[in-house]
Amino acid sequence: MKKAVMFGAGNIGRGFIGQLFSESGYEVVFVDINPVIVDCLNRDGSYPVRIIADDEYTEVIVTNVRGVMSDDTENVADEIASAHVMATAVGVSALSRIAGTIALGLKKKWETGNFSSFNIIICENLIDADDYLGKLIKQELKEDEIRHFENTVGLIEASIGRMVPVMTEKMQEGNPLRVWVEPYCELPVDKAGFKGDIPQIKNMIPYEPFDFYIQRKLYMHNMSHALTAYLGYLHDKVYIWESIRIPAIKLIVLRALADSAAALSREHGVAMQQLMDHAEDLLYRFGNKLLGDTVDRVGRDPERKLSENDRLAGAARLCVKHGIKPVYIALGIAAGILFAPEDDEGAKNVQSILKRKGIDGVLNELCGLAGSLAPVAGMVKEFYQMLKAGTDLSEILETAERMKRL
Repeated sequence: MKKAVMFGAGNIGRGFIGQLFSESGYEVVFVDINPVIVDCLNRDGSYPVRIIADDEYTEVIVTNVRGVMSDDTENVADEIASAHVMATAVGVSALSRIAGTIALGLKKKWETGNFSSFNIIICENLIDADDYLGKLIKQELKEDEIRHFENTVGLIEASIGRMVPVMTEKMQEGNPLRVWVEPYCELPVDKAGFKGDIPQIKNMIPYEPFDFYIQRKLYMHNMSHALTAYLGYLHDKVYIWESIRIPAIKLIVLRALADSAAALSREHGVAMQQLMDHAEDLLYRFGNKLLGDTVDRVGRDPERKLSENDRLAGAARLCVKHGIKPVYIALGIAAGILFAPEDDEGAKNVQSILKRKGIDGVLNELCGLAGSLAPVAGMVKEFYQMLKAGTDLSEILETAERMKRL
């Protein structure tokens, strides 16, 4: 039987990639730091995935799985050496900690004379994740091994669109392996990154050029999700579904999506209708009540999410490039600046810049809204003052509509 090594047995690892590997006929070996998860995987050899749609759900059992502790380096390397495909879903900061183990596994593979192609699907929230992980692995290899690596190992960027909530003990219902997911289950990947034959994995969509999918995820899904969270926070909402069900917020988010879709359509030559269909689907998915995704989780770390190349300012920049006035995205940036939960370090840093250097300091230093983007900064400042004053959303919408026509 074919074998897949899955670095990371968290919600995405179990609730998305591991499920697809298993349903594609692979034995799935999860590598994780959590001994409870690893022990349960080895005890049960399976785990439940609950697919939730608003107030209904179905549950599927993912089978043919086991676990290995990530600090058992030799054992993990042996698993990699005999695997047919691999994936990571460990978080960007953890990639540097697993690169040495990956390199060791590749060395063991080559030592047996196995120079067949081996593909690693990188399911991390990082643009150019393939270059980043590749550099980390090559630091652990000798010159001749680097040649083997470049000839046989494919590093494949992926766009992770499936929403998986943070699991609570109540949601687990006594089983720490249970994971809740939304029905959406497509896995777009970079077709150009593969070496050799592309493995047959359920719902995996190889696409080239992949920049379109990366930008669609960041500038539509991530942008609109953050916008929903930041406006929901200002209206004392706990859950994303509560926020998106406020008609004025839903309209603002839809219009922000329409602007981003128009920019993406012009940038990549993709039909506008296809992108608007995706926008409508996102709005429906955000309203999934059972998903239980919180405003605090989705909005967390505005210092990163407001930065110049991320979901909001980056989408605004793409709009300006294509002659589109990103009024509703600017409103999202203003709301993000006011997002300030007490336990959010990124939010504290934004507030610190705001206190020391004012709104102009945040827009220039963090968001990069200067030069040709100065008109966007002007819109953000007007919305910021309105939101700070508690202006009703209907009045803010009227202002946005006037801005759009100017």
